[in-house]
Amino acid sequence: MKRISTLGLTVALMLWGAAAQAVELMHWERLPLAVPLVINQERVVFVDEAVRVGVPSTLTGKLRVQSTGGTLYLRASEAIAPTRLQLQSVTTGEIILLDIAATPGDQPLEPVRILKNAQVQTTEAESSTVPAPERTPIPVALTRYAAQSLYAPLRTVESLPGVRRAPLKVRTELPTLLPTENVSSTPIASWRLGDYWVTAVKLRNRGSATVQLDPRRLRAKLFAAAFQHAFLGSAGSAEDTTIAYLVTRGAGLEQAVLLPPVARGADDES
Repeated sequence: MKRISTLGLTVALMLWGAAAQAVELMHWERLPLAVPLVINQERVVFVDEAVRVGVPSTLTGKLRVQSTGGTLYLRASEAIAPTRLQLQSVTTGEIILLDIAATPGDQPLEPVRILKNAQVQTTEAESSTVPAPERTPIPVALTRYAAQSLYAPLRTVESLPGVRRAPLKVRTELPTLLPTENVSSTPIASWRLGDYWVTAVKLRNRGSATVQLDPRRLRAKLFAAAFQHAFLGSAGSAEDTTIAYLVTRGAGLEQAVLLPPVARGADDES
């Protein structure tokens, strides 16, 4: 119970810290921006450029204004009725209008960041170019890449960062891969990404009967498997050949299938 309560306190503190660091965004679109203040609580306004602040004489002794490095620090010492401040860019001369008002309160207000139109457009453009987190599992992405590499035009193959062609250590037929079917199985290519390998194995029907492909019939220690087509047509037909994509983890296909014994010559016998 003590560990649970400590965890709950940690989460609560993290949430409080995140809230304390929140910044209110305001978009300057040539309309006055309302920036309320709490008496005797400083509020920070980020303008992101050097500005001059025009303060009405009626606020003398009531409002302290400090401006440095594109940041304003506003602190009201007493109640202030709605009053307008002018912020003028030192560089461009552009004016931003703030409507402030100070009232009593206990909690300080969060900082404000003012975004002008150009900044908003830049921010939106940057956010649109940031790639979304990759959610596709590696075996799925690797299988898709292998299928596109074999069947799609080269110019249409989607890039997959980190993938590389793996040496094909098994090139002979694998008679133990689909032992219940009259089908030949021959590895033709392999790719690796991280700790995963995918090997493309060409399947060809040797018989006259249609073969429904079922990954449960594969005899190998596989992480995943997929077929380019769901069935094989009779031998000699246009549908008698397809590709199986066999995904292994930690090693290539040679470690996952039962390889046929190496034929021994007469000279090898003792």
